[in-house]
Amino acid sequence: MDFETRAIHDGQEPDPATGAVITPIYQTSTYVQEGVGKNKGYDYSRSGNPTRTALETCLASLESADHGLAFSSGLGATTTIMHLVSPGERVVCVNDVYGGVYRMFSQVYEPKGYEFTFLSAQEIGEGLVDHLDSKTRIVWLESPTNPLLNVIDIAAAAEAAHSVGALVVVDNTFATPYLQRPLELGADIVVHSTTKYLGGHSDVIGGFAATNDPTIAERLRFLQKSLGAVPGPFDAWLVLRGVKTLAVRMRQHCENAQQIAAFLSEHDAVERVFYPGLPDHPGHHIAARQMADFGGMISFLAASEEAAIRLVAETKVWQLAESLGGVESLIEQPAQMTHASTANAPFAVPPNLVRLSVGIESADDLVADLEHALATIVASPS
Repeated sequence: MDFETRAIHDGQEPDPATGAVITPIYQTSTYVQEGVGKNKGYDYSRSGNPTRTALETCLASLESADHGLAFSSGLGATTTIMHLVSPGERVVCVNDVYGGVYRMFSQVYEPKGYEFTFLSAQEIGEGLVDHLDSKTRIVWLESPTNPLLNVIDIAAAAEAAHSVGALVVVDNTFATPYLQRPLELGADIVVHSTTKYLGGHSDVIGGFAATNDPTIAERLRFLQKSLGAVPGPFDAWLVLRGVKTLAVRMRQHCENAQQIAAFLSEHDAVERVFYPGLPDHPGHHIAARQMADFGGMISFLAASEEAAIRLVAETKVWQLAESLGGVESLIEQPAQMTHASTANAPFAVPPNLVRLSVGIESADDLVADLEHALATIVASPS
């Protein structure tokens, strides 16, 4: 079946007790057992819940995965995956990474003896294998990256990582499985913040990981149960509901983003636009090869840090907020918001960077709002 059909039906058969078309919210912590060691597949909701199972089945299908696991947040999924690594082992990570992941790696795990090497997308593309050794356990990638929208050749990176026995984890939050499926490109684990596009309505926090490796899946399932970073049934249900419209939403996100990126690239008050859909983006050809479209995220450089801060306060339709991937358009200044934790890193986010999460409103309204805000900044530069 095609993606759109699987998003609506996989793991979501009508309820056998009532015939309900929509998966019920199994709001229970425990289950009556038929006897000691004999149950109907569930005994306690930390280890399993039917609503969560429906979500895991559906998302695994969309990511071309045999195994899927839902978590309480994207960072909950990341924490669980990091338990595949031991102190003294290395993680090689793209340096243009979500600020929360960088904070976790640098401030939680590094002090405990885990080793991290942060590489630019260019370094990864030009010779990842030169930075790997026998201690490297995981190569952690985002593509496109957050917030500079760098694109990484996932297949090439996977080949390099596998040559030294390392696992490849790809955060696919920006692209979603509708646009890109890293497991098909050679990745070992794909991870999501389901808070973003998969949920799609800015009303839930969640995470997800998937793999085709049964050994990895077995270990992650044990860790999911043992660490306990699981979503509640209502959160699982909200993501499951959001996924049903993922395909149609992503098509509109992409269409709007293309128009907005084109507008920004022609504006005199914008120094540079970061969007893989623009032909002059350095990763455009890779993105065109491994993605079905270019996504709904755009970043750009304003004339100065002050201009960026003033700009994000001037928009009306674009709302000043962290997060991304909802139906509504959001604007932020990453240096002091989502990526403040990288402020002292050698690869700190530029202070004049503005990040846009393009929603599904009228593209004309979104452009007009940005045009007014930019004109205001130009008219009164200080």
